[in-house]
Amino acid sequence: MKAVLNTPRNRSSLNCWLVAVIAACAGLSGCAMAPGMKMTSPVESSTSETGAQPGVQDSRVPISTIDAALIARMKEGLSRTSSRQIQSLLTTAEPYTLGKGDVLQITVWDHPELVQAQGPIGQAAIRPSDPVPGFVIDQDGNLDFPYVGPIHVEGLKPEQVQRRLAVALAQVFVKPQVTVRVASFRAKQIYVDGEVHAPGALPLNDIPMTLYDAVNRAGGFASTADQSRMVLVRGGRSYSVDLTGMLDEGLNPAKILLKNGDLLRVVARDENGVFVMGEVNKPVTAVPMKSGRLTLSEAIAQAGSLNNSTADASEVYVIRDSMSPIPQIFHLEAKSPVSMILANQFELNPRDVVYVDSNGLVRFSRVLSLLLPAVNAALTGAIVTK
Repeated sequence: MKAVLNTPRNRSSLNCWLVAVIAACAGLSGCAMAPGMKMTSPVESSTSETGAQPGVQDSRVPISTIDAALIARMKEGLSRTSSRQIQSLLTTAEPYTLGKGDVLQITVWDHPELVQAQGPIGQAAIRPSDPVPGFVIDQDGNLDFPYVGPIHVEGLKPEQVQRRLAVALAQVFVKPQVTVRVASFRAKQIYVDGEVHAPGALPLNDIPMTLYDAVNRAGGFASTADQSRMVLVRGGRSYSVDLTGMLDEGLNPAKILLKNGDLLRVVARDENGVFVMGEVNKPVTAVPMKSGRLTLSEAIAQAGSLNNSTADASEVYVIRDSMSPIPQIFHLEAKSPVSMILANQFELNPRDVVYVDSNGLVRFSRVLSLLLPAVNAALTGAIVTK
């Protein structure tokens, strides 16, 4: 076998094989796909549109360079959007009005016989859903009181019911003195769900319930709560509530008053994770902080930073709205200290994808490692044939 290999003809064949393999590897390494190779900057995209054929859609995705101007524009747009939504939720407190299921305690002074009509005083409810002793407003919104009969009280204030009863009882008693108070608030409630310690329904009473009150009465935020992306559902419409952003802008969250039927959902932080992949030491789904914020530098830090051996620091990409028809792609050249400042200011959105590309030598090495088994097999076959 050695004699066969050492012949000039065989050495020439082997040299040709090696030259062909190296040329193929060089060509394939130049064709290896890397993120961004089909993406163009906005300037390049606009200049290339003039040469595009009519009716042919350009598949290249434009890239936005992450710089101070881009970060300023994004923060300004986010602030305007959140301010418009929050302003629609800021309302003033309104007096409590009676509703179906509320229990009233009505006292007519100097007439103790009327006290017996509302049940034994001091008797505790067996179950939390059982009403306390008193006069219950029925499903038609009516109150049935002795010597008066049914009167419609739904939507009225307690003092308005008190005046109506006094006028009606004046036909039976001389100058009746009537006192009306709400013994149990059961007509109105809101719902708190998600990352709180005690989710569930909370009754509304004569003291207005603010956003803070609802969270506190539900046991407070859990450690997994995202305080910047709470959702308030009211009247079939969802409102995004950024608690952290409101405090940054000087808006008081206590001015958001909850109304009957509202649903407040506190989202978990892991639902708003960011995918970090590519040439990082530990590909991971980065979780936002408790404030709900997550910057590009924090996401890379959770992934164990860039891989010094394989990463190309000048090719860091953020892919946003990847499932939409027009995704957004941002590029950061993270080679200089200034780029680290930009990465620390660039805030990520939920479900963003952070991709760190590999350098050219690594791409060439990976292509070569794929070709070597086939090359070895071909050389072995050629030697055996000779």
